Amino acid sequence: MNEQQIVDRATTLAEMAPHESVTTAVLAGNEGRFSTVTPLHEAPVTYLESAEAPAYVLTNGKRGIGRGTKRNTVTPASDRRTIILVTGRRTLCLIGRESSDEVIEIPHESVAGAAYKTGFRANRLALRTPRKIYHCWVHRKVEESLLDATTAFIEDRQSDTPEEIDGDDDANRVMYRGQPVKKQQSEATDDSETSQTVMYRGQPVDNSE
Repeated sequence: MNEQQIVDRATTLAEMAPHESVTTAVLAGNEGRFSTVTPLHEAPVTYLESAEAPAYVLTNGKRGIGRGTKRNTVTPASDRRTIILVTGRRTLCLIGRESSDEVIEIPHESVAGAAYKTGFRANRLALRTPRKIYHCWVHRKVEESLLDATTAFIEDRQSDTPEEIDGDDDANRVMYRGQPVKKQQSEATDDSETSQTVMYRGQPVDNSE
């Protein structure tokens, strides 16, 4: 796909999208929603299948995507960002790394639960699969209405019997700076939730888990 084809497809998908978070600039890889920095090595639209269209786009700068725990994260390189595309079949997390983009795919049929959390420094979309939770960090400027709509969109498409995702065997290993640590240590030092409220379809829910 050449540059003009990328722009043309990005424009078409942006015009089709039900939410203004899906823009030509973001899909074509020219900039993030809240930044003029080129977020990825490849245009986000090139990671979509031919018949796939994004309904919502979420972004973050440095926090990346947490797998299993918020400590076990894939973070973007210093000059890159994270783009999260929510389509009719999956949540596609794209993280710009040093020499390429890392892709984390969460099919809707593998989601056992979805919720979002708002915080002073950042927001977060939490997607629970049979083996772990994916923590999709979201820019703090993202409107709560977008988080609520995205969560409801995913929940409406999740399965009653969610399927496990291949490669999730180490989902519950607690990692810090690439090394496994004791669970007690992670719980004691993880204070990122103190200023966050868990929401589900616009209503606060219990965050005791």
